[in-house]
This record gives sequence, C-alpha cells and structure tokens, in this order.
Amino acid sequence: MAQRYFTPRFFEFFEELSRNNNRDWFADNKPRYEREVREPMLAFIADFGPRLRKISARYVADPRPAGGSMMRIHRNLRFSHDKTPYHTNAAAAFGHRDGKHFDSPSFYLSLSPGEAFAGVGVWHPQADAVAKIRDAIVARPAKWKSAVNDRKFRARFELAGDMLSRPPKGYDANHPLIEDLKRKDFIGGTHFTRKEIGSAEFMDLFSSACASAAPFMKFLTEALGLKW
Repeated sequence: MAQRYFTPRFFEFFEELSRNNNRDWFADNKPRYEREVREPMLAFIADFGPRLRKISARYVADPRPAGGSMMRIHRNLRFSHDKTPYHTNAAAAFGHRDGKHFDSPSFYLSLSPGEAFAGVGVWHPQADAVAKIRDAIVARPAKWKSAVNDRKFRARFELAGDMLSRPPKGYDANHPLIEDLKRKDFIGGTHFTRKEIGSAEFMDLFSSACASAAPFMKFLTEALGLKW
C-alpha cells in the first residue's frame, strides 16, 4: 500500500527554521525536528532500500539516524562565511558500498520548502576520479553517448555541474566529446513539485527517476573501478 511520508508539517518546520536559524530555537523545537522531519525521512530511506537494490545491489540506503544515508542538519561552519548553524533542507545520499565519499557516484535527494531536487552522479570529485571518468569517455565513447542519451534518462534528468572553460590538459581539443571532457562534475538533476513530494506516490516517482538513471550511473561506477 502506498505511503505518504512528507506532510505539510515537514515543510513548515523548515519554513520556521529559515526565520529562526539559531541554536536556541532549534533546541526548543528539536522534538518537532525528530518527529516531523527525521522520522519520516528515515522511514523513506528504509523503504527505498529494496527499490534501490533492484537498480543496483551495490548501492546502499542506510536508515541509521547517525552515519547513514540521511545527511546531518548541522552545517559545517569551519570554512563558511555564513554562520547559520543549520541546513534548511533535509537531504539523503545513497552511495556505493565500496565507494569513497564524494569520489564515487551517488543517488541524492534534497527536500526543502523552496526546492525538491533529485541528483545522480559524481559532484566535485577529486582530480584522479575526474581523470578516470574522462579516460573512460575517451576509451568507450559509444557507451558514454548511449548512457547520456538514453531516452528515459534524458526525459527525466538534465546534465549539470561545473565545467572547464578550456579543454583539459592531455586531451584532444578537437575530440568529438570535448564538451563532456570539459566537465568537472558528472551529474544529472531533476525536480519534483511540492504536491508530488507530499503524495503517496512519491516513493514510486523517486524510485522511477533513479531507475531511469541506471545507464548513466553504471558508466560512472565502472569508470571508477567499482562494480555495478
């Protein structure tokens, strides 16, 4: 039976947090956070697990409250000019069981009052990971084109991320896929409406979107030496 995970109270919490982003307010409202945000997100992650295993048995949906797929609400303030202590969204990343953080592909979900976003791919990877992906594109151009031009993938996702302004050093500037070789991020993104997020069909919608990205994710996973 379809389940509705995210109620209006989920979004109302973040609307209020955005106006009261301080430790005192959060301490007073922590029970609300746990009840209206963390618990439904962890339930969604747990129920997404079997769906994700059908896409790839090596990707993980971990519903642990700490150290699992759900990302912390506390912001890392060490290198940020913005000193507000809390994120105003709830997010989860579903990575490869053998992958390194930020250097392996992930399925990603971020929910906030202003935006509901799903992403796939590798965001801000280290230089050696970028080189492996570029080398895989050069070595297997037909497979890359098939992945990024897959009908279901392109119907749902738009390629995004940072790019170099010039061809990367060591690669042919006249290569037919030079625009893809200039990518610094290898990600696709898509959006959902707030109505979709709050519906009992959202698990199906998100799972279907992730499944449509399987060819793209498979290429990136294997390019980085991981098993799909």
